[in-house]
Amino acid sequence: QVQLVESGGGLVQPGGSLRLSCAASEFALDYYAVGWFRQVPGKERDGISCMSSVSLGSAWYAESVKGRFTISRDIEKNTVYLQMNSLKSEDTAVYYCATDPEFKCSHFGWVYQSPLSAMNYWGKGTLVTVSS
Repeated sequence: QVQLVESGGGLVQPGGSLRLSCAASEFALDYYAVGWFRQVPGKERDGISCMSSVSLGSAWYAESVKGRFTISRDIEKNTVYLQMNSLKSEDTAVYYCATDPEFKCSHFGWVYQSPLSAMNYWGKGTLVTVSS
């Protein structure tokens, strides 16, 4: 069964770090652009970072996380990571990874012509809580 599974969330103090993982099964993730999104209750899901397919080698970050978060990919493990440093309370959210053949990513941002909810593959999310 094709699926994405996020892990690595948890409780961390402000200024701390976490690394989120997005592992894919039953398809080769390196052919797809992958996005990281986050959502807090009552708000829309926001894109915070994306990485293009391996052949294009581009990445993008939202201003709110630029310089603190780093997206990367391990082809052998079929996994995309989000290293999160200098975490702030406002980073508290459920974090999701997602991909779709029509989802594109470049240095300028991500592009998807349909609502995000239409993307084919979403993980179930992992909760990140930044609190002292």
